[in-house]
Amino acid sequence: MEHKWIPNSSNEIKKLMLDYIGVKSVSELYNDIPKEVLINEEIWDNLDIGRKRPMDEIEVIKEIDDVLNNNLIFKDSRQFIGGGAWPHYIPAAVQYLAERGELLTAYTPYQPEISQGLLQILFEYQSLIADILEMEVVNASMYDMASSLGEAFLMSHRINNKKKILIPETINPFHLSVAKSYTTPNNISLITYKVDPETGYADIEDLKNKSDNISAIYLEYPYQYTGIIDINARSISEIAHEKNALFIMGVNPTSLMIYKTPGELDADICVGEGQPLGLGLNFGGPYLGIFATKWNAEFVKQMPGRLIGMTTTIDGSSRAFTMIMQTREQHIRRSKATSNITTNSGLSAMIATFYVSLLGKKGLKDVAEATWYRSHYASKQLSKMGFNAPLFKGEFFGDFVIDIKTNFEKIRNLMIKEGLLFGIPLSKYVTWAKDSWGLLSFTEVHSKSDIDFLLGKLEELNR
Repeated sequence: MEHKWIPNSSNEIKKLMLDYIGVKSVSELYNDIPKEVLINEEIWDNLDIGRKRPMDEIEVIKEIDDVLNNNLIFKDSRQFIGGGAWPHYIPAAVQYLAERGELLTAYTPYQPEISQGLLQILFEYQSLIADILEMEVVNASMYDMASSLGEAFLMSHRINNKKKILIPETINPFHLSVAKSYTTPNNISLITYKVDPETGYADIEDLKNKSDNISAIYLEYPYQYTGIIDINARSISEIAHEKNALFIMGVNPTSLMIYKTPGELDADICVGEGQPLGLGLNFGGPYLGIFATKWNAEFVKQMPGRLIGMTTTIDGSSRAFTMIMQTREQHIRRSKATSNITTNSGLSAMIATFYVSLLGKKGLKDVAEATWYRSHYASKQLSKMGFNAPLFKGEFFGDFVIDIKTNFEKIRNLMIKEGLLFGIPLSKYVTWAKDSWGLLSFTEVHSKSDIDFLLGKLEELNR
């Protein structure tokens, strides 16, 4: 039966389409699927889904609302989790710009003559991130930090043709899982190096002992599951280069406003999580993978993703933007492609561009300093209360590990009932942590009263 809102739904048009492709019926299109798993009318009538009947729009909305109402909603100022995604204040203008129709649905700008606005924003994104990292070449962009890390490991292997990469034992476990998915098919071994149990810094001697015949050394900066900013970063860079290996850094871009940048530390490749740059938490995504490299022709050629460049119109009268390099295999480099990443996180990259442009260098530094001061205030107060905070005594930025001397997850569940999302129970995700250890996180959205409220509730529950 023809439906006025569904194109090509009349029986006449359906028959023409079926005749054209040489089949007698729609069901014949599914001949390759075993009959027992196809849904016929008898099976459909007995499916335990929905209300076993068509539902009108009002009913569907009510059903969805009933499900959504089961969610626990925490304000940003009542979330203290960190570990790879952080609550930050996002100016209203960022959301407004991101929702403009010409940007919200923009896909890969294959036709530069009609995509100049989008291409310019992505060019500006590359330029702004390059300034933050103090590195020369930034792509636009990757899915998230985890996919950026996997691509960085593959890139180091292509450049050095060696099968071993050193990673810290305190690496973000979710990033490690994704990185293994990238490296295992290529028989690349990810070897962990130790961190000092007192400071949380890299164990330089252990790293030296394992650094023969390696493709790269990876350093999180800060370590996302300890919060430590490693003061050994320069030494690690030197060890990597002495061994003719690449030095790869994984960064929180906000922290670079007050700490040395990957460029200063002579990183060859830098990956990062762009989520703090205006993206919010969004139930876990979509986020933004930062990927940068130093200016080296071989490195740039081996980068995944795409680069946006500035040129001129044919008559030379105006500047213009275009994609100057793409690495995907589907339509550009075929079997010689360095990556199979398809579209980029274009909208997320644009949001980051708006956020960084609105805050500027001073605003970003203000956010970083506020994050540092709030986390250090919280750790000092927790220490006065008798907790081991921070557990690792090295320099930290916004996150730190606390030992509350009782089961962390149990306290966390009690905190949730009080409307507080209290940290990450580390032993649930990493093997090196005790069940009394948790990761707490503080940013500029947490006022002194928010932190004191958290401390008060913790004191109540710990009596």
